[in-house]
Amino acid sequence: MANMSLKKNEMPQQSPDVRRTNFDEVALGYTAEQAISEAKRCLQCKNRPCVGGCPVNVKIPEFIDDIRSRRFMSALGTIRETLPLPGLCGRVCPHPCEKVCRRGEIDEPINIMSLKSSAWNYEYYRH
Repeated sequence: MANMSLKKNEMPQQSPDVRRTNFDEVALGYTAEQAISEAKRCLQCKNRPCVGGCPVNVKIPEFIDDIRSRRFMSALGTIRETLPLPGLCGRVCPHPCEKVCRRGEIDEPINIMSLKSSAWNYEYYRH
């Protein structure tokens, strides 16, 4: 079932009081359920403007559909077809794909950056 929430699922972050005492990543990452909820917001557009907006043409609708279906390793494989370092790029890319996301015309675009890093986090932290 689609998630028609008007707001994207924000990535949980360390509070300022905690992060000033460590060098850990500020973004804590989505839980599997948060990632699935955000993936369900994707409209799966036929013309795929997000792919056209991506400098390396990552198959964004495909990897989002994998996350929606709880196939995190498959999502990571789809990302790696065109992007060899998804863990890094999922954190530092300016994500022009989000700027052209059709969902952004309705409310907020899909949080593609967080979904990409979530696929990598699944492999890195859970396996």
